[in-house]
Amino acid sequence: MMFLIRTAFWISVLLLVLPLGGAMKGDGPNAEERASIDAMAALAAAGATISDMRSFCERQPDACDVGSKALQVMSDRARNGAAMIQDYLGSEGAPAAPAKAVSTATGGRDTLTPADRKPSWRGPGSPSA
Repeated sequence: MMFLIRTAFWISVLLLVLPLGGAMKGDGPNAEERASIDAMAALAAAGATISDMRSFCERQPDACDVGSKALQVMSDRARNGAAMIQDYLGSEGAPAAPAKAVSTATGGRDTLTPADRKPSWRGPGSPSA
């Protein structure tokens, strides 16, 4: 499910960033109208949008509470992920301890140590018949 959400997000980002070419159709502004929009009008529209977004929490306090909690959870996860990556990259650069050589006795058939020859412990109370 997360794969689908991520894919949809990145596709929407690509569609917003990449120009689609060709003449624009529909209710949007044509070339003459787009040329007549000056920077001051765009700045005024952006300011109105920002002021409307500031009053959103007054209109919808529950949505703002849930959004702030979700943002806190995402920031905690990002912080933990960054710490894990930093630990991984930090430990990868350190030299590894040399491995101990394991001796393989191939000299003969009798390779048991005295500790290996001791019988395993058997509990009391079970008389042998």
